[in-house]
Amino acid sequence: MTSLSVLGSTGSIGLQTLDVVRSDPSLRVVALAAARKWEQVLTQAKEFSAAVIALDDPEAASRAEREKAAFGLEHLVVLSGPQGIARCAEIDEATVVVHAVPGFAGTLPLIRALEKGKRVAFAGKEALVSAGDLIEPYLRENPGQLVPVDSEHSALFQCLLGEDPESVAELVLTASGGALRDYSAERLREVTPEEVLAHPTWKMGKKVTVDSATLVNKSLEVMEAHYLFGVPYEKLKVVIHRQSIVHSMVTFVDGSTKAQASVPDMSLAISYGITYPGRRPGVVPSLSPYYGTLTFEEPDTERFPGVLLGHKAGEMGGTAPCALSYADEILVREFLAGRIGFLDITRILFRFLETYRPKPVHSLEILREEALRVEEKIRELLL
Repeated sequence: MTSLSVLGSTGSIGLQTLDVVRSDPSLRVVALAAARKWEQVLTQAKEFSAAVIALDDPEAASRAEREKAAFGLEHLVVLSGPQGIARCAEIDEATVVVHAVPGFAGTLPLIRALEKGKRVAFAGKEALVSAGDLIEPYLRENPGQLVPVDSEHSALFQCLLGEDPESVAELVLTASGGALRDYSAERLREVTPEEVLAHPTWKMGKKVTVDSATLVNKSLEVMEAHYLFGVPYEKLKVVIHRQSIVHSMVTFVDGSTKAQASVPDMSLAISYGITYPGRRPGVVPSLSPYYGTLTFEEPDTERFPGVLLGHKAGEMGGTAPCALSYADEILVREFLAGRIGFLDITRILFRFLETYRPKPVHSLEILREEALRVEEKIRELLL
């Protein structure tokens, strides 16, 4: 029996993780954490007999504490705030932590889980991008402790198993191109949040769907791959693959390429992240060898310059990846609220990086201070 702590249980990855648990009697849930949806988390806790929940919003946690008896959960432990989420990441009863906390908020629970030696099925890319310099030593000391559950990095992880790092020539991350991939530059100026959120392949949360459309998501994934696999930025490449069948590829020095392919269903990467090094039978239908044409294209950096930001911030180093990630969080919120246009997201991100001066990353406190500085600067650029 594998015991899970699911961080981000009300988000897209969290909900799909619970679907995986429902279909696999060898899995159980001992802890759940979310931002503020207390009623949904209590419902989940009842269904999966979780012993502990945490809500980042103290008001939501107080409400859950008051209402838990009405759900028949008198003995449920309710935690609150960032420290409560972090406590769920290090809880003794959990053998695997599913980390799906978006944004900078995921950094502390990720570090706590790694410090405790937990195996982490990881989907909170912003946490690794933000604190990669702090987290990288854990990854080098304990390879396989963190198993990615987003499709691209899961694919790279599988392609690299058993390979000599010196034999790797290039890591190739695939991108669907997002909901707007065929829009002209003129039309991109007028797109609405509703258009952006209509992703052609994947069912995801709003923030990552917007990032997919700007291709900033791919920039975050480039930086994530750099930290996960210790590969320099010049060996990281992005290609547009509309069919979303090949999830990523590794090219080797002898000229061969290894790819991981499957139907586009996140439950496969989630299941693999939880059960690694094993594989559960029948998670998704296997691919037909007669699937059809697969295409690969260079990204159009004129229409979607966001794909270049990861290399730019990554090569700047220090706090720059964290600053880019947090600045993007702010700008995506502004876009979804209708206060800026779609093209403003990447335009402002480039302006921000032009004058940004990174600092060395020695502690989480530096990153917290930097987040405040980034917010202040982005607010200035929005005026």
